[in-house]
Amino acid sequence: MNAVFLDLQGLDDLDLSVLENCFDTLTTFQGTSAEQVTERVKDADVIIVNKVQLTQAAISSAKHLKMICVVATGTNNVDLKAAAAEGVAVYNCQAYGIPSVVQHTFSLILALHTNLLNYDRAVRAGEWQKASQFCLLDFPIRELSGRKIGIIGYGHLGQGVAKIAQAFGMEVLVASRSVTDQRQGRISLEKLLPEVDVLSIHCPLTAETNNLIDASALALMKKEAVLVNVARGGVVDEQALADALRCGALAGAATDVLTQEPPRQGNPLLSSDIPNLIVTPHSAWGSKEARQRIIDQTVDNIKNHDSQNVVRRVV
Repeated sequence: MNAVFLDLQGLDDLDLSVLENCFDTLTTFQGTSAEQVTERVKDADVIIVNKVQLTQAAISSAKHLKMICVVATGTNNVDLKAAAAEGVAVYNCQAYGIPSVVQHTFSLILALHTNLLNYDRAVRAGEWQKASQFCLLDFPIRELSGRKIGIIGYGHLGQGVAKIAQAFGMEVLVASRSVTDQRQGRISLEKLLPEVDVLSIHCPLTAETNNLIDASALALMKKEAVLVNVARGGVVDEQALADALRCGALAGAATDVLTQEPPRQGNPLLSSDIPNLIVTPHSAWGSKEARQRIIDQTVDNIKNHDSQNVVRRVV
């Protein structure tokens, strides 16, 4: 069985031996352009792909193709209808990054509450050296204990964040999905936003959640509150967030995601004059352990397909 991995970049530092052992040959490429896809997949029994687009033309041109393994959760880069029409199974990976994303979320929350970056910059600028006492306390430091965290998106990630928040002594409030969501323990967004000291976002980007946190939502929050977004950039109105931080309507924010990634055309949140903002490059998921789980899950998908015990089949 022959396999081709079209875009290995980002996973190329991992142990691929378990994956290589699944095939007679495994051909890997750091990346593949749209023009190169058809030629590279034409003899493959298995295509492994991360973000490269697999169109109907590419799928139908691979005459020996039996399965497509997506080394990510989202499968929007694969023409699923074309795969189904050709009898090609499509598999994805799930829940591989939960520990990594939860850890990153609290790295951001803690950095904001301790003013970690501002203190580091102050020391590097020589401010501690000029202090009149043994310590420097130029920036406010706040404890998490006794504060309220509001969570939007209460799947595995949101629940993982809630567990750590409770360990810090925080009270957890969970946003309801919609006005019709009457589940016990859920609070409407309009009631939740004025209550929380931390807003942590973990929901998918859909038509309903696009710009969910806009200027009107931000205006409901406390001036002392902070916002953390490790979901998708489009959930938060980026210009509105930049404006809120500039005028002091929000104490701080951190985001691991932007509406366009990489942000080659710029972004409102990349301006240098925005105070108390941390931006990380969609790296929350990227621990070595999480990325190795992607490889291991892909191996499981291949083996389960062979044994007809399909556990992560998308189509």
